[in-house]
Amino acid sequence: MDGLLLDTEPLWGVSMNRVADKHRIGVTRERFKETTGLRIYEVTEHWSRHYPWEGSTPQEVAEEILDDIIALSKEQGGIMRGVVQLLDLLDEHGMKIGLATSSPTRMVHSLLAHFGIAHRFHCVTSADAVQYGKPHPAVFLHCAQNLGSAPHECLVLEDSVNGAIAGKAARMKVVAVPDELHFDDPRFSIADLKLSSLEDLDIVTLLSL
Repeated sequence: MDGLLLDTEPLWGVSMNRVADKHRIGVTRERFKETTGLRIYEVTEHWSRHYPWEGSTPQEVAEEILDDIIALSKEQGGIMRGVVQLLDLLDEHGMKIGLATSSPTRMVHSLLAHFGIAHRFHCVTSADAVQYGKPHPAVFLHCAQNLGSAPHECLVLEDSVNGAIAGKAARMKVVAVPDELHFDDPRFSIADLKLSSLEDLDIVTLLSL
């Protein structure tokens, strides 16, 4: 969801920084990369081990971050280029659409409803529902199961390296759509195709994959 469907990925750092500062947690923005790809509850558990603080529990801090990121996303976020057109294209060709994300369930449902695209998905799966987050393939496999599709029949659209790894580990085709800053990351070579925008994905390319 974050960074592929919605332009919310950069806002996570803002919310995490604000809440960390509020609780005087000794983690810096430069150290956020230590937890890239982890679920928010795993992030705050990591903080509690490496940058302990007094007062609120890791769970409570995670919930505060979620409250902040949801509000901030509604205020400053938006739908990424090409998303609506692609959803229309998939609908026109009778393709099942699932959303598999590391974002927490309550954030997912709140933002999908806010941006008016909740009804476009046949299945919505958060990593909350599985034991392991990306790069483990569990969230993609869970989503495919709920769609009634075999993994090898699925195509994953991802903006992150961890997501691309998870998709390939699930034995699915992967189209990477990295942001401009990470577009040339050689690790995206694991993907079957790399695009600069969802606007570049047409039905011919989809069917060829």
